[in-house]
Parts: sequence; C-alpha cells; structure tokens
Amino acid sequence: MKETSPTFQAQVDEYLLRHRSVLDVLTKLQESTARVNRAIAKAVTTCGCISVTATKQQFPTDVGLSDIRQYLQTHLDGKLCERCAEAVESEIGSDLFYIAALCNLLDLDLEAIRKKEHSRIKTLGIFNLK
Repeated sequence: MKETSPTFQAQVDEYLLRHRSVLDVLTKLQESTARVNRAIAKAVTTCGCISVTATKQQFPTDVGLSDIRQYLQTHLDGKLCERCAEAVESEIGSDLFYIAALCNLLDLDLEAIRKKEHSRIKTLGIFNLK
C-alpha cells in the first residue's frame, strides 16, 4: 500500500511550536506579507531586474468586461532575476506557512478553502471582481 505524505497544513501544524497563539500567528502573517512586499520592492530598487511604471489604467469605454483584460497593464517591466525570484518565492512560502498555521488554529481546511475559492472564481468568472 502506498504511504501518503502529510499535507502542507499538517506539516505546518507539526512544526509550528513557538507561535501557537492566534495573536502570534496573525502578527507573523502580517510580518511575512510585509516581507513579500519588501522582497519585490528590493527587486525594483536594489537589483533593478524589474521596474514599475504605474499610470492610470486606460481602456476603451465601449469594451466589454470579457475583453477589458487585454487593455489593462501590470505596471511591471522586466523579469525577476534568479536571486530575486528565489527571495520572493521564499517570502511567499513563509506567508503560506502562516496562512496554514492560522487555518490550523481556527480548525479550517486550507485545501478546502482553496477549492471553494477556485470553484467561486470558475463559476463567477470575470464577475468575481475583487
């Protein structure tokens, strides 16, 4: 019989020792999100592998919602270099860790949440405006 490995959420529960309080997890999640933002900012300001050129989004007023995407800009130029991509990935990984920890404390299933959100996006399509 094939042995299944523990889920990401179960592993987080197993390894989260110091920050068991919901307040600790909430503040660590906020801190890790700030670190994601900082890693991206450093890719722009320190490395320069990407740049941000932000202007007002311009699109024709007679375009339907299903076609508007082709007119919207990300405001990003360039591509993350290997070092910056690794830093951003690492920080996003930490963010996921604390999201899973929060789910554990609240007795929520992260994978079920992901599936529900996927279903909601799939069902609502472009009307899932967030």
